[in-house]
Amino acid sequence: MSHSPHPDSNHKTVCCAIVTVSDTRTIETDKSGAIIQQLLKDANHQVADRKIIKDEPSLLQEYLELLGKNKNLNAVIFNGGTGIAPRDTTYDAIAKLLEKTLPGFGEIFRYLSYQEIGSRAIASRAVAGIYKHKLIFSLPGSSNAVELAMKKLIIPELIHLVGQVKS
Repeated sequence: MSHSPHPDSNHKTVCCAIVTVSDTRTIETDKSGAIIQQLLKDANHQVADRKIIKDEPSLLQEYLELLGKNKNLNAVIFNGGTGIAPRDTTYDAIAKLLEKTLPGFGEIFRYLSYQEIGSRAIASRAVAGIYKHKLIFSLPGSSNAVELAMKKLIIPELIHLVGQVKS
């Protein structure tokens, strides 16, 4: 069931960057990044940048700081590195830079994930927030998780949230 409390203009295009966090993926093998890119394109949004970065906190923070300087960019969608394994450092690197958080994103994402994968959803540290007037989403790297977050949460609210950040 999809709820839309208020209509958003379908004429707005949101400019996004996609960052896949992985020590092993390439653009050719990055299925999750490709899903994000296709779903954004299908929703008439622009992908200004797509990159793969190793799961190293300093590299993630440096790249987010660089993206924060791009005046045309509205949102950054990270995927990968949100679990609890020793190499999963995306949450730790990004969360400390967020100026505001959207706790509901992670809560609802884990709830929706629980409905699909059961109690293993508790290991997800998916997070969203604001950094330098840009929406930041950090998703797990699994293709199913990416598709769930994009279709059920991000795409339906992207225009509205960008409008809120800009107002």
